[in-house]
Amino acid sequence: MLLLLAEYLQQFYKGFAVFQYLTLRGILSVLTALVLALWLGPWMIRTLQTRQIGQAVRDDGPQSHLSKKGTPTMGGALILTSIAISTLLWADLANRYVWVVLAVTLAFGAIGWVDDYRKVIEKNSRGLPSRWKYFWQSVFGLCAALFLYMTAQSPVETTLIVPLLKDVTLPLGVGFVVLTYFVIVGSSNAVNLTDGLDGLAIMPTVLVGGALGIFCYLSGHAAFAEYLLIPSVPGAGELIVFCAAMVGAGLGFLWFNTYPAQVFMGDVGALALGAALGTIAVIVRQEIVLAIMGGVFVMETLSVVIQVASFKLTGKRVFRMAPIHHHFELKGWPEPRVIVRFWIITVILVLIGLATLKLR
Repeated sequence: MLLLLAEYLQQFYKGFAVFQYLTLRGILSVLTALVLALWLGPWMIRTLQTRQIGQAVRDDGPQSHLSKKGTPTMGGALILTSIAISTLLWADLANRYVWVVLAVTLAFGAIGWVDDYRKVIEKNSRGLPSRWKYFWQSVFGLCAALFLYMTAQSPVETTLIVPLLKDVTLPLGVGFVVLTYFVIVGSSNAVNLTDGLDGLAIMPTVLVGGALGIFCYLSGHAAFAEYLLIPSVPGAGELIVFCAAMVGAGLGFLWFNTYPAQVFMGDVGALALGAALGTIAVIVRQEIVLAIMGGVFVMETLSVVIQVASFKLTGKRVFRMAPIHHHFELKGWPEPRVIVRFWIITVILVLIGLATLKLR
């Protein structure tokens, strides 16, 4: 929106041409989303408290969590609002990738909002039934996958890239739709499973989102993409504005979500942010790198799968409680220790993911 205004004002003052630079708009997007989150946060927390929109806590979980009962939830709406406003202000709105990522984010956020609403407003402990949640995730995930497949402008946009191996690629054809669907829906649920401790999910999301922003910028720049031997995806660079907004909004939310949390993200934020990460990774053809950088999300998801499979097959549990962050709590780790150590793991994994840019 402001890019169009800047282009118009260039005829009066050439200095407005500086807004054509993606790096500048990325920085402005971070700051805009951060300021919005910090400004709107206190008002949103007061509103949630007034309307008694508080978190329900499981009795069979760590006893330290019982004190969190009633803490305002659905704070993910703050993140999505900040991301949407910042992106609409600073991104090139003629870019199709901006719209598909924003649409996926808000659509999955809507699913999470319905689930949270039913839990905390209607006092329905089941929330949105799992089959309906998965159904709508599948609908929106498939719509995004089909859109990206049908609007692909070159074969590389539907080819699976294997990091570290510059000559190993796999043309997917229609299989691209299947892979994209699983990446988007899988990422959405993985972040949602990780969102169980104060700040545990949002910081890895910020780190991975920021790293994906670097991939977007490099993939959208033909010269950099050729030099680094990564897919050149024209227009993908504009997604740095969205990734920057995610970073800014996430850090602003963390201001209130850090231990002990004043507000929780809820499904409205977790489902949306996970889907956004998955969609961006698909666009820049870095699904495998996403799995590396988001290793904490993968670990949390696998712990649930292993726990359920083990209990159904043998009647025994592998972990004291799943997802795995609860396992460490029940082993006696204080909550802040679990959170910070998972953050440190994510920093290491993100650096490994970024290293694949040169190790090809």
